[in-house]
Amino acid sequence: MSFQLTCPNCGRRSVSEFACKGEFTPRPLPDAGLLDWTDYLYLRQNRRGRQLEWWYHRSGCQSWFLVERDTTDNTQHRSFWYRDLQGMPEDPSR
Repeated sequence: MSFQLTCPNCGRRSVSEFACKGEFTPRPLPDAGLLDWTDYLYLRQNRRGRQLEWWYHRSGCQSWFLVERDTTDNTQHRSFWYRDLQGMPEDPSR
């Protein structure tokens, strides 16, 4: 299934220009224990519905950004820079 994403820099483009690099998970504190780091690196929620994901615009501006996407029907709800994540809820389904 093909769909379109909106790059915060370049605008709406075909998904074939992008690479999905997985769901966004908050990074543990530097002094977190081994279990926290293991969970961060290897475990994913794999939600059905809305989730935040890392995307890379490989055929365009070569920027990394976040997309809130519904995994059931590939509809995009918003895309934004990581720096704009401040103050947003961690769970996009809220």
